[in-house]
Amino acid sequence: YRLTYVLQCNTLCACCPLENVLCQNFWELLPICLRLQEFNKGELVECIRKLIEVDREWVPYSEKASLYIRPTFIGTEPSLGVSRTNHALLFVIIGPVGPYFATGGFNPVSLLADPKFVRAWKGGVGDCKMGGNYGPTIYVQNEAQKQGCQQVLWLYGDEHAVTEVGTMNIFIYWKNEQGEVELLTPPLDGTILPGVTRQSLLDLARQWGEFKISERGMTMPELVKGLQENRVKEIFGAGTACVVCPVDRILYMNQNYHIPTMENGPELAKRFLKELTDIQYGRTSSEWTKLVI
Repeated sequence: YRLTYVLQCNTLCACCPLENVLCQNFWELLPICLRLQEFNKGELVECIRKLIEVDREWVPYSEKASLYIRPTFIGTEPSLGVSRTNHALLFVIIGPVGPYFATGGFNPVSLLADPKFVRAWKGGVGDCKMGGNYGPTIYVQNEAQKQGCQQVLWLYGDEHAVTEVGTMNIFIYWKNEQGEVELLTPPLDGTILPGVTRQSLLDLARQWGEFKISERGMTMPELVKGLQENRVKEIFGAGTACVVCPVDRILYMNQNYHIPTMENGPELAKRFLKELTDIQYGRTSSEWTKLVI
């Protein structure tokens, strides 16, 4: 089960967070040195199911909102120090949420791509779901807003490799230099959070079998060249909170680059959004979902 939203349908249908919580974004995304006590994963899922059943009226009766589920695992060592904790608390926070961005549900966002800001590096914990990966980004987010951008496009290394968009994974739908129509997203090289929405889009695209799918690196100069040669069709982010979010502008090295995402439909981004939300709302049956009540 992939998605961490619960939505009101004819019955209370949940995209229950078994994979997201217990396999990827929760346990395996903790560095080994920071992993706390083991727990019964199946029991946690049942606790979450029961919590949603009890608080079912907090699930919004709207397709523009949902119930967000956030499992949290913190150390509770009764002392101050820098060491691995021997005491921990596992708990789950839930709450109704609306659109993630102030621009609304499917309106495009603009990005600041400044190589002097780095979110993560190889050998670090950029691929882990940790608070320490998010706190330092708030300052950069504010800098982006000062420059008229809504999110940050995180770059890495001397070649300005594209990594993530804010807290989302990034996708580029374009025609590569070999003339192939390609959906490209950066590889899981230790600097990328392996999001479940990211994997869901890749799985859907592979099921369709209509274009090339690549998990490989892309640099900003490579992307700029593609834009200048009119080979870029769409750029969008993907994540639990927004599902799919189109991008229409990137500010890079003091120059604005228009992204023709919205002019192209956006055909692919909208298709992904519809496919995933149809699964979330129970309009399409899927092994990714689980009935709560």
